[in-house]
Formats: sequence, C-alpha cells, structure tokens
Amino acid sequence: MITRICGKITEKGNNYLNIDIGGISYEVLVPAAVMQRLEKNIPTDGVISLITYHYLQVEPSRSTPVLIGFLNDIEKEFFEIFITVSGIGPRAALKALNKPISEIAKAIDESDVEFLRSLPGIGQQRAREIIAKLQNKVGKFGLIQDGSPESQGDKTSDIEEEALAVLTQLEYKKNEALVMIKKALERNPHLETTEELLNEVYKQKKLK
Repeated sequence: MITRICGKITEKGNNYLNIDIGGISYEVLVPAAVMQRLEKNIPTDGVISLITYHYLQVEPSRSTPVLIGFLNDIEKEFFEIFITVSGIGPRAALKALNKPISEIAKAIDESDVEFLRSLPGIGQQRAREIIAKLQNKVGKFGLIQDGSPESQGDKTSDIEEEALAVLTQLEYKKNEALVMIKKALERNPHLETTEELLNEVYKQKKLK
C-alpha cells in the first residue's frame, strides 16, 4: 500500500501529475480542489510530497493500481468519507471534488442540495444521499482554509490536544486555534470527543 509519494513533477495535466522517483515515473490523480491549492505551493525545484489514496481499479480484462494525491491527511480523510456514500467510488469522487473541500463540507452541513448538484456527476438524488449519509460528520472539514488560497478531565485534555493538532494541520495558528477551542468548550462544556469539539468550533465560526 503506497501512502505517500515524494518526487519531482515531470508532467502536469488538469487532474494528474507524473512524478519521477529515482528514474521511475508514477501517475498520481489529483482532485481539482486539491490541484488548485497545489499549484500555489509547487516549489521552484518541482519536488513535492503528497499523501496518497491507493486502490486497485478492477476491469473485466485487467486490474490497474491507482494513486490519488492530497496535500494532507485531512483532505484524504474527507475523500475517504465521501466515497462511503452509495454509488460514489474513487473515480466519481475524484471528478466531483472540483470545488474547495471546505465549501463542499459546508453545503453538506447546511443541506444545500443545489450546491452539491453543481459538482460534476452529482445529480439531485445523489446530492440528497450525500447529505443523508454525511451531515453532522463533516464539521471539521469546513474549517479547511482553502476557499481563497478521553477520567473526564483526561478526556477533555486529550480531545483538546487532538483538536489543536487538527486545526494546526489545517493551517490555523496555534494561538488562534487555542482560542477557538476554548470558546467552543465554553459554549458546550459537555463535549466528549474530538469530532464533537471540532463540530462545535465549526458552528461558532459560522456564527461570526
């Protein structure tokens, strides 16, 4: 299982990169939402590192290994959650994720069928299925800054540390993230999991 790939870009298409590693070139498919961010972060030497989702595409006459690339674990996690919806496989998700992940997560959270219908390959029925399956499970992904570029005391401490790690990975400054977490816990001191805490942070951000 290939979980990360690091090498030099030798070719770039609309939804793929060819990456050279020691003279061997790997094709990595990239969702448009990720490609838009990636293009702003390619170093001058062209060497990049991507988190990868690796699967086997099975066809009647052959099986083909496929790599899909992401800038961080949070983007990959959203992709993996997205493909749990019935009828949405890796290829369909690759095509559909052509807008910032934070906006897609927000649309799911707010039951915005029209926004989801605007994604390639997603019709009205599929949009409703996405909402039914994923609503209230994607709050933390709405915190991705991509729109324009567990005793009780121990549990609380643990979830705060985990939430801080996620928020800093989402490119929030540590001090900013700590304030967001503190306010979320003040609003709802009975949060028990990191997921609940991040959803509360997302809700308070929407209220601003």
